[in-house]
Amino acid sequence: MSGTPGRPLSPELSEQLLTVAVDILAQEGWGKLNSDRVATRARAGKAGIYRRWPTMAAMARSAAARFTLVEVPADHGSLRDDLAALVERWCRPLDREERAAASLVGAARHEEDLRAALDTALVHPLAEAVETIGARAAARGQEVPPARLALLGSVVEAFWWQRYTADRGPMSREDVQRVLDEVLLPVVAPDGERTPV
Repeated sequence: MSGTPGRPLSPELSEQLLTVAVDILAQEGWGKLNSDRVATRARAGKAGIYRRWPTMAAMARSAAARFTLVEVPADHGSLRDDLAALVERWCRPLDREERAAASLVGAARHEEDLRAALDTALVHPLAEAVETIGARAAARGQEVPPARLALLGSVVEAFWWQRYTADRGPMSREDVQRVLDEVLLPVVAPDGERTPV
């Protein structure tokens, strides 16, 4: 938050404004996020918004920085089970934070703050999760070459973006298992092997 000299910014109002912004993004989309709508819903003045964020994109970036869209799964004992835990979320409908993030995807192509918001909320945590899963596999004696691990990360990320943009609803558990066994695991399988154990 940038803020300006003068009265200290109220953390409570900042929280309220961000909550309203996320609600608007999740319910109505990026195109409906504006200072009038936020001020009306939050029962606050527009000046209070612009003291904190110079643009709506900056506000969305602050909001998205608090999202938890990807979590590093607990250690499930194998590469396959760790990956299954990572992508299990694909079986569930988008939650509030995911709907808000999904609303930013199209506009992020043209808006640096929105790209940064999605990098912080999704791209970096997802890369961290894949790296962690790869490090666990290596510790178990099943090292994944860096190029294959990077490709795995790219493929998982592509499926994640599809989840946000395809508007098909959650995947069935059967489809997730199929993607896991027929797409993700072959990416990291050693040459000549179908599926790592």
